[in-house]
Amino acid sequence: MVIYIKEEPTMQISVSSTLTVYHDGQFWVGLAEHVEDGTYDVARIVFGAKPSDEEILRFVVNKWAKLSFFGDDSAEASKPAKNPKRRAREASRALKQPAMGTKAQQALANQRETLKWESAQARSQRRADEAEARFEQRKLKRKRKHRGH
Repeated sequence: MVIYIKEEPTMQISVSSTLTVYHDGQFWVGLAEHVEDGTYDVARIVFGAKPSDEEILRFVVNKWAKLSFFGDDSAEASKPAKNPKRRAREASRALKQPAMGTKAQQALANQRETLKWESAQARSQRRADEAEARFEQRKLKRKRKHRGH
């Protein structure tokens, strides 16, 4: 007697991580790439002086979990414009963009752009808060000046 048991497929998660250490001309840099279920994430670590094998191993053991990986979001392509002149402008603009070689470089460029945008937002918010504080100080000063009249 043969009994067939149909098992539900267990969910498998494929995870792959690599650390590449290279010299960028000024510093020794580590490029940590992490692929989990088809999502690609990357982090950049600046070591400074040339790290020994022991230092790299210590870094991986102690600090790998604390790395902030930046994901490569696959944005949907925009629809082509109906206007041929606009399409030509978009094509020339795309050709002027420097070509990124690897997925890691593209992800790092996206991370830099995101951080730049976030710092600009924080800077403008800080300026607005400072201006509001200065305005409040002026109001208080005017109030003190006219007090008792």
